[in-house]
Amino acid sequence: MELNSRIPEGPIEKKWDKHRFDMKLVNPSNRRKYKVIVVGSGLAGAAAAASLGELGYEVSCFCYQDSPRRAHSIAAQGGINAAKNYRNDGDSIFRLFYDTVKGGDFRAREANVYRLAQVSVDIIDQCVAQGVPFAREYGGLLDNRSFGGAQVSRTFYARGQTGQQLLLGAYQALQRQVGLGQVKMFPRHEMQELIVVDGVARGIVTRDMVTGRIETHVADAVCLATGGYGNTMYLATYAKGCNGTAIWRAYKKGAAFGNPCYTQIHPTCIPVTGDHQSKLTLMSESLRNDGRIWVPKKKEDCGKPAAQIPEEDRDYYLERKYPSFGNLAPRDISSRAAKQVCDEGRGVGGTGLGVYLDFSDAIRRLGAKKIEEKYGNLFEMYERITDENPYEVPMRIFPATHYTMGGLWVDYNLMSTIPGLFVLGEANFSDHGANRLGASALMQGLADGYFVAPYTVANYLASTKPGSRLPIDHPAAKEAEAVAAQKVGRLLGVGGKETPTHFHRELGKVMWEFCGMGRNEAGLKKALGLIPQIREEFWRNVRIPGSGEELNQSLELAGRVADFLEIGELMCLDALERRESCGGHFREEWQTPDGEALRDDENFAHVAAWEYQGEGSTPVRHIEPLKFEYVHLATRSYK
Repeated sequence: MELNSRIPEGPIEKKWDKHRFDMKLVNPSNRRKYKVIVVGSGLAGAAAAASLGELGYEVSCFCYQDSPRRAHSIAAQGGINAAKNYRNDGDSIFRLFYDTVKGGDFRAREANVYRLAQVSVDIIDQCVAQGVPFAREYGGLLDNRSFGGAQVSRTFYARGQTGQQLLLGAYQALQRQVGLGQVKMFPRHEMQELIVVDGVARGIVTRDMVTGRIETHVADAVCLATGGYGNTMYLATYAKGCNGTAIWRAYKKGAAFGNPCYTQIHPTCIPVTGDHQSKLTLMSESLRNDGRIWVPKKKEDCGKPAAQIPEEDRDYYLERKYPSFGNLAPRDISSRAAKQVCDEGRGVGGTGLGVYLDFSDAIRRLGAKKIEEKYGNLFEMYERITDENPYEVPMRIFPATHYTMGGLWVDYNLMSTIPGLFVLGEANFSDHGANRLGASALMQGLADGYFVAPYTVANYLASTKPGSRLPIDHPAAKEAEAVAAQKVGRLLGVGGKETPTHFHRELGKVMWEFCGMGRNEAGLKKALGLIPQIREEFWRNVRIPGSGEELNQSLELAGRVADFLEIGELMCLDALERRESCGGHFREEWQTPDGEALRDDENFAHVAAWEYQGEGSTPVRHIEPLKFEYVHLATRSYK
């Protein structure tokens, strides 16, 4: 397998502009002759489908929800980054590029990250033109706030509903193209297989989730924008429907999987309360602008109400350890710091797995009304879930799985190792390295969908002959249909006694314990022994009522859990082979004396890209070396 990143020559600030000019074009009258499939309708998918439809291509867009408005992008709360420098506080495209490379612990491709920073300034203009109601200052100018890993205010926001508002903007652009007949939506359809002929992606096989019908769809190019695979951990902030099936199918057809062990832990989630929970709820990182994080200095104070613990007995540990960034230290560092104080026995709440996020200082300084204007819906959500009023008592938070930086390997054009298969947004590995800075997920999704894919997909289509699309009854399509139907039949035929959720929960316990915030060789090897046992028991004892010719949510879940049981194994294998600590990947054997991540740039300054070798065979680990010409390798410090 060849990993050709196809990074253009020239100075980094000119690479994308020069590359756009050098790419081939499809003339307007020919565009209607090409068809593109977009799988996923979140920010990346909706933006790509709308943009390609606007250009005149025939587009089919698939989502497993009943509407694109239910995509998980809608759950993003805090904001979207852009290097506009409206605050005149020293921001620039280069500084956003620098912060992102540093925040990712020097494990991202410089060229892709610079392009992301460069395009960020256009995203805001696009969204404002769509009517996205970003917060504004008194004079009417767009407002900004700070997020972790940056010392400038570059995050645009719409209260705590930024993802929702951005998705509605993309959705209306998508629906406009649906109304014009350029885009055809396929809701309640889940991708089951990728059709590959002579090594080239030519279509997909889906299952209609209402009727159970297995269907073939062919096209000249396929774009996957299906999000991350963090629900492998079971308890996560993802929507319960989020899954890794589409990218896993592509991996099994030859698409390399990049850095699967890079999983982000978000420091600001409502703590676990018991085994009954099926997911976790995020509290936006934006709250760390005004909330101060602390725990009691003394273990014996942990059971007391927060108000009874005097100021001198409170440990504002982020402010103490990272004075330059304080409560806005990056997510990986803030999460590990929370785990450390809880491991010391100074955690709060019934489980001891929690720290305080306290707004009392901000309320005294700004007034409760101002805090309500900025965070009111988040405070309301917290109170509904916990029955505690955060205006009166501190919030309790604890880290949880939130995002995956790993994903299918892509080159500079966002094309995978399978020609014709493009991967956008969180589904690819490309822009965040080993740790994503807050407010950069929305930025990447929209950058890929609105401003990158329309150029790079067109460049690919220009090299293919119009009208060379596969016939729908091609033998490869029929074979892929048969494989999809066979898996459905196999799941239904097990006839065991345990639900898919039982196995998902068992997998999640193993993943969180041995491949979560802290990882070590012994734990990862243990996980690699346990996961195959869970998988074997799954295929022997899973119970799925109903049939495949109807709406069957147990069947849907079982298919996804079957994939999680394989994805989890690859995550652990990748974590075992990466013998260093970087970003969200914290190998306990590699840490500094004060508990910070210890990278090994000599041996691991590369992307790990895994190639599938067949069921039961160990995948092959390829590497793409990373070069740092503009942001020099350095010990990552936020002190």
